[in-house]
Amino acid sequence: MKKGSPAIALVDCNNFYVSCERVFDPSLMNVPVIILSNNDGCVVSRSNEAKTLGISMGTPVFKIPDVIKKNKVQVFSSNYALYQDMSSRVMQTLKEFSQEMEIYSIDEAFLSLRGFGKDDLISIGEKIKKTVYKWTGIPVSVGISPTKTLSKVAGDIAKKKENGVFCVFDSAQTNDILSKTEAVEVWGIGGRQAAKLAVKGIFTALDLKNADRKWVQNNLTVTGVKTVLELNGISCIDLETVVPDKKGIACSRSFGKPVTSIEEIKKALSEYVTTAAEKMRRQKTVPLSLTVFITTDRFSENASQYANWTEMKISEPTAYTPALIKYAYSGLEKIYRKGYQYKKAGVVFTGLIGEDDVSPPFFGEDNKRQNLINTVDVINKKMGKNTVSFGPSEREGNWKMRRNFLSKKFTTDWNELPVVYCD
Repeated sequence: MKKGSPAIALVDCNNFYVSCERVFDPSLMNVPVIILSNNDGCVVSRSNEAKTLGISMGTPVFKIPDVIKKNKVQVFSSNYALYQDMSSRVMQTLKEFSQEMEIYSIDEAFLSLRGFGKDDLISIGEKIKKTVYKWTGIPVSVGISPTKTLSKVAGDIAKKKENGVFCVFDSAQTNDILSKTEAVEVWGIGGRQAAKLAVKGIFTALDLKNADRKWVQNNLTVTGVKTVLELNGISCIDLETVVPDKKGIACSRSFGKPVTSIEEIKKALSEYVTTAAEKMRRQKTVPLSLTVFITTDRFSENASQYANWTEMKISEPTAYTPALIKYAYSGLEKIYRKGYQYKKAGVVFTGLIGEDDVSPPFFGEDNKRQNLINTVDVINKKMGKNTVSFGPSEREGNWKMRRNFLSKKFTTDWNELPVVYCD
């Protein structure tokens, strides 16, 4: 462990999407539950009960109707608004324990436990777990170690512990755990790297820990060397406490049903641009270019195939939604062809720069437009996404994703707040 480095905790929400649904529907406790991907396609989250039934991640739902019916599996469409809001509540709770925090994903965060001694780590881990559950209803597991990589290993073990907390510090204990962990399961080691390691006779995380570092650097680059050092308890992957701005933002969806008309695709693009523009405004960036693409269903054997894209330079970089929608429509009109059944469309904004890097005359945003878009953002944040929108106002259509098993927006829509009736 690097001198002066604090212990690092990985806090991981258990079966996160399922847990979010259970917070607002206690009848889902102790029964098999699965959450589906876009267009209700594949399984992306499972309760432990569903895992016991042999339902695997990524399983197409149409392949398991008998399993669902026989075992009364509860099925839900992905409710992204709910999951993101619940994630924000969990992360805000974690800040009560440490301001040095890296939000790694929607359901994971690394925390610096600076100031806590080794003897206090189990108790602080248990306190984190109890507090998050009490304040949000979300169960978590906590893995603690000297490095981020070992915390990932500890986190996997913590999920199987009754108290949901596990620490990895002792050298002999660490070696024993790593000897039972496959190299491919180590954070930062993918399938291609694992194949190289296997050729070298490196199959377990312990093998990787003890691997020749010169060979690792030559074959797995500096990133691989950092992984080896971290497995040896030497902290060299810092917490990213400040989230860097995205250099590109994309928004695309597969349509719920095949779409043939350009008007329907425009409705979809209008929503995609709106979502992307909101993200750019939040990080105070503007794009230099916009790419629009459309494609048919490449897996369909009975339909004609077509796919195309076009990139446009934005003459006056802006995050003003109506202006960007016009660009998207112009691009779509260049690549759209009649007679095809389109399955997917999307937009990609690239070359993002800070809005302050654009001089006012070039920026082209007058106060009236800026005030308008700021007001729209405030209303949509308070009242719910797309309460006020630009472009076609129709909310439904063939382009909309299939979400036939969608739960309510319990925390983000005034009309769908939970209601409790008392006699």
